[in-house]
Amino acid sequence: MRNQLKAYTPEYKDEAVRLVINTGRPVATVARELGIVEQTLGNWVKAYTTRHEVGDGALSETERAELVRLRKEVGDDKGR
Repeated sequence: MRNQLKAYTPEYKDEAVRLVINTGRPVATVARELGIVEQTLGNWVKAYTTRHEVGDGALSETERAELVRLRKEVGDDKGR
């Protein structure tokens, strides 16, 4: 027998991830409700959070440096 993988649309994946993130429900619960393998949904959530940098809202060092640079740039433009 051939083991076939289910193909999910990007929209379906995003909606499943939103159910986890927006409701705060555990991955296992949402996966069970949707009939998805828990590890699969967990991978989607991890990929989403990495792409969208979901977290504590703190800026990374690179982001802070860019913010400082942009603020200086905007400040310089105000005097022109």
